[in-house]
Amino acid sequence: MDSRNDRILKAVDRLFDDQVRFLETLVRFPSLRNEEAAAQDFIEAALRARGFAVSRFRTDASRIGEHPAFSPATVDYAESWNVVGRKPAAGSGGRSLAFNSHVDVVPAGSPHRWTSPPFEPVRDGDWLYGRGAGDMKAGLVASIFALDAIAGAGLSLRGDVQVQSVVEEEITGNGAATAFTLGFTADAVLSPEPTDEQLVRANAGVLKFRLETKGRPAHPREPESGQSAIDLMIRLIGHLRTLEARWIAERQDKRLFGDLANPVALTIGTIAGGDWIASIPSDCAVEGRIGFYPGEDPKARAAEFEAFVERIQAEDPAFAGERLVGLDWVGVMHAGYELPEGGEAETCLRAAHADTHAGEDLRAYVMACYLDAAVFSVHGGIPALVYGPVAENIHGIDERVSLSSLRRVTKTLALFAADWCGVEDS
Repeated sequence: MDSRNDRILKAVDRLFDDQVRFLETLVRFPSLRNEEAAAQDFIEAALRARGFAVSRFRTDASRIGEHPAFSPATVDYAESWNVVGRKPAAGSGGRSLAFNSHVDVVPAGSPHRWTSPPFEPVRDGDWLYGRGAGDMKAGLVASIFALDAIAGAGLSLRGDVQVQSVVEEEITGNGAATAFTLGFTADAVLSPEPTDEQLVRANAGVLKFRLETKGRPAHPREPESGQSAIDLMIRLIGHLRTLEARWIAERQDKRLFGDLANPVALTIGTIAGGDWIASIPSDCAVEGRIGFYPGEDPKARAAEFEAFVERIQAEDPAFAGERLVGLDWVGVMHAGYELPEGGEAETCLRAAHADTHAGEDLRAYVMACYLDAAVFSVHGGIPALVYGPVAENIHGIDERVSLSSLRRVTKTLALFAADWCGVEDS
């Protein structure tokens, strides 16, 4: 066993420069929503060159509203491509494994504020900078090179293995939902999201929404005759903070969430309003998200949110008269999950982590956001482990991933796959 692990770890080291160059190439693809095809071409070619049987399929819009793994979406999925590479077991008696990663990234936001262009990777000491470098192209690349290391050590897995590169994680989760409903499942799923080399014990359910307010446009010479849609929106968001506080207070009854300052995180991510600098604005729209707790029905939470908005319109005089607020669901509407402690997959990961961290115990924590792992856990009852490298400024300016952490994580993933699936000499 020690000899086998040593061979695998040495193979990771031997291939690591190639791995970083591969990651740099992948970061150069600006794989924003519905612009992921070129990055997926690159991943598909890399998997085929490694002997994987590759399936490429569009995100399925037809299941939205029919299968609970799918969430509302407002875009055309004609160019929304997912890629899954599969290798059958080389022997018998092993367990199957799927590495699940998302290749889509969020917009760079104010590129002029970055130290270097966001889609031009830059190495500086231990850090590799670039949009998506941490979230989560490093993890996707780690899963590929972990399997490369096993092969490079002269070993073959005795269980079927998949590398899933999906889209839509950052907005709906419908890429992973499509993969799941097409049968791309396994005895365990590992998602190498940037978790600072910790295991995610639970994640929050999430709802994503669009709110619109309607004002009365007017000239500034008679402002009293108008009503600002922007002011109405600010007022509405203030009311929603009351709902957020109420949902936050529920954490005291939630075993894993009681110590989190804000497991709900009402976030207003975009805003647009008005059409002329010297007019009282007619319309305003925001998009945002709010979280809730594992084990809860997302549709029930959505209904609670809807009822709250209705009550505000009925009780706040500023919204009196015609209907001034519109609400649409425009993204993730999905439950959270809890990973039961002490499962066999977790035990294997703990052992692999200890082997690559000088015996250090694997820590676990709660992530109050959506994760594609929830699709497999909630709807398939599959052990879904989320564990990946140290990254900073994800969704922010100068996103970066630690290369030394990436090396350790790649080693951990390789040892985990070897232990979970079983190996034999090629």
